[in-house]
Amino acid sequence: MSTNARTAAAPHATLASGLFAGSNAMLRRALLVAAGIGILTASAKINVPMVPVPMTMQTFAVSMIGLAYGARLGAATVIAYLVAAAAGLPIFAGPLPGTAYLLGPTAGFLAGMVPMAYLSGLVAERGLDRSPLKGFLALLLASLPVFLLGWGWLAYGVAQLGAGKAFAVGVAPFILGNLVKCALAAAGAVAGWSLIERFRG
Repeated sequence: MSTNARTAAAPHATLASGLFAGSNAMLRRALLVAAGIGILTASAKINVPMVPVPMTMQTFAVSMIGLAYGARLGAATVIAYLVAAAAGLPIFAGPLPGTAYLLGPTAGFLAGMVPMAYLSGLVAERGLDRSPLKGFLALLLASLPVFLLGWGWLAYGVAQLGAGKAFAVGVAPFILGNLVKCALAAAGAVAGWSLIERFRG
């Protein structure tokens, strides 16, 4: 798509800026960050207990936050979420304080959510979220930091599982789920833009 065509079709870079255009920027960002923390907390509680890493809806939430907020605000929201967890709030998958997960086997996956949110935001800022296929493929690439950092931490960090076992227990079981989540996020972004365009007339 040419630059002129993209501008005509998408005057706003992200879903949030399209939905809240004209509102106070600082207040909007603060409210979006607070909402994002709530969404990430809720998505962590929707989980299938697995060892050593539970399967949650967090990567889907991270994708959607990045797509909706953009690169910088999306990453800042995830950082704020991790800071709240580091303060001891029980906002991860289980009932333990957040510090237990930030220092345990899940630490690499949690750290990977920051670059994932940033890259997902770039997907939106480049206009790739207007196409389900392009959005899906771009989000797959954006999700790689979660798996790379999570695998590395399991293999050589606190768990010391080694490369093969870390991949078997920390990456392989989540590949299919990640494909589905990326597809849902890409479809959700396209649907979101469609609703915004209808709302704007």
